[in-house]
Amino acid sequence: MAFLEILLPIFGIFGIGYVGQKTIGFDTKTLSTMALYLMTPFLAFHTFYESKFNVTYGYLLIYTIVLCFSLIGIVHIVSAIRGFSKKETCGMILASAFMNNGNYGTPLVLFVFGKEGLHYAIILMVIQSLLMCTVGIYYAAKGSPNNDGLKASLGAVLRMPIAYGALAGALFQWFHIEVNHTIMDAVAMVGDAAIPTIMIVLGMQLANISIKKLAIHKISLSLVIKLLLSPAIALLLAFILPIDDLLQKIMILMAAMPTAANTTMYALQYQTEPEFVSSATLVSTVLSLVTLPLVLIGIQFI
Repeated sequence: MAFLEILLPIFGIFGIGYVGQKTIGFDTKTLSTMALYLMTPFLAFHTFYESKFNVTYGYLLIYTIVLCFSLIGIVHIVSAIRGFSKKETCGMILASAFMNNGNYGTPLVLFVFGKEGLHYAIILMVIQSLLMCTVGIYYAAKGSPNNDGLKASLGAVLRMPIAYGALAGALFQWFHIEVNHTIMDAVAMVGDAAIPTIMIVLGMQLANISIKKLAIHKISLSLVIKLLLSPAIALLLAFILPIDDLLQKIMILMAAMPTAANTTMYALQYQTEPEFVSSATLVSTVLSLVTLPLVLIGIQFI
């Protein structure tokens, strides 16, 4: 029950966006762009500016990359066995290999582990965002009729503002560049507003998802990979890497997050199985109300 008390307020915030979208109607793309371009860069800057770099950052990078490509490898194996087309395989990768660390995972870590955990969660969010706008867009574009994966992913990286915010914060910290306290207060204020904003936007995005026909078989495979195999792989990595107990728990929890909402936008943009990816996003998010309490119970024993 304690875990549901953590999850329900988060879903309550998602619900605000969902109800607002259904009753009033907003331009979710504009709001999402605002959060992405105007708010998350300040959140990333503030986090990296106050971080003392050490070997843990390297472990976070290794964890995220290995987890992502392990899931992609599993999808390729499953797709080969099931005889999926290239387009279906790319759609399955979008639905299975990228977790919702931003709209969902970061707020959940804040609720469960507090400010100390939030620091790790934001770093993982930045790395995950870079992977999504490179590897994610590559597969989204690869499955599209135009098949311009490499070109599209390179362009997306150059347009990714959260990466510039993180880089600026890291450089300021590395070269000991002092920032006026008043300015930092303003940076922190915008950054702190990013988390509730992206949570409300996720609710709006879920409200816009239309499930016309559920591909039960494919969604079931995606859910097994995303909600079961992903945290299992993360558990293995958490024990292999020389990291502290808190980071181990956060890694496993983040890996258990449902399908990233951004993959729906990529699938729609490149017409790579958009209905399937949208359905996987919605179903995995709803199902996480059941799976995440189990994961939270499990990581208490680590």
